[in-house]
Amino acid sequence: MPRLPRFKRAAAVQPVKLTDRDREIIRQVYRHRFLRSGQIAALVGGSRQQVVRRLRLLFHHGYLERPRAQLRYFERNGPRHLAYGLGNKGGTLLRRQFGVAVDPKSWNAKNHDIGRIYLEHTLLVSEIMVSLEIACRQCGVTLLYEDQLRHSVEKQPFKWRVEGKLKLGVVPDRVFALEYAGENGISQRAYFFLEADRGTMPVIRKNLVQTSFYRKLLAYESTWTNKIHQRQLGIPRFQVITVTTIPARVDSLLDACSRLKRGHGLFLFADRSVVDKSLFFEAWLNGKTRQPTQLIKAKLGTNVLARDTCGVEIS
Repeated sequence: MPRLPRFKRAAAVQPVKLTDRDREIIRQVYRHRFLRSGQIAALVGGSRQQVVRRLRLLFHHGYLERPRAQLRYFERNGPRHLAYGLGNKGGTLLRRQFGVAVDPKSWNAKNHDIGRIYLEHTLLVSEIMVSLEIACRQCGVTLLYEDQLRHSVEKQPFKWRVEGKLKLGVVPDRVFALEYAGENGISQRAYFFLEADRGTMPVIRKNLVQTSFYRKLLAYESTWTNKIHQRQLGIPRFQVITVTTIPARVDSLLDACSRLKRGHGLFLFADRSVVDKSLFFEAWLNGKTRQPTQLIKAKLGTNVLARDTCGVEIS
């Protein structure tokens, strides 16, 4: 195949006949918003080289989009795994073949024009969720995404408001559940709200009107105290997991958590290295005890005693 432009669709490109794996690629990209090519290959399986070839065709035929916000990476650091978002033709396919309620006309422009900060944050969220999904597959745990957990007939997203001294809107970076066999062998389901923290937001500010991570913690504490998760979201209980940049930032977030009046045990914190390990081992620090703890207490079997067994490295 002749070399094609990286961020501009070619005027002439070989025809493409969609395969089941192509459709799965499009579904995965839509679910995660943005994915790098290495993550896509990890999710759909097969040769990474073959997946990259298909991604190239899907982009040039308009099923996927390559956001230009990543262009600076190639200019400064040389080649990296390309990130992909949904294209207009991909939106049309999801709507017609899978009944997904998307507007297929706007995706090219939406993904083409997003900013660098938004892209970097979304890719961190995707990195965490892809690592979690691969670990779940290997460990016999079922991962349920937001679209499988919608809490109303209208399929509204998981966002809500807390009221009191502080009136805030709450929108987790991701909501998901894990289904697994507990230590007693009985099936369990645990719900989680994910916060991906790139270290750009102040941890604490004197004025709560201003954005800070502590303000997020207060909003989740209020959600738990007022049982909003039960009354509005249909979730019996939850924990908030935060993945941040470095161990020093984890310490700062733990210090902020200690300022809460209650609900400290709702929060688990880890630095970015957790993504390259198994997320099911004691890689998380509890906001109450500051001690290492597991994400879930599951019967994962003897084949997951080594840390690397359930982990996956995502480029």
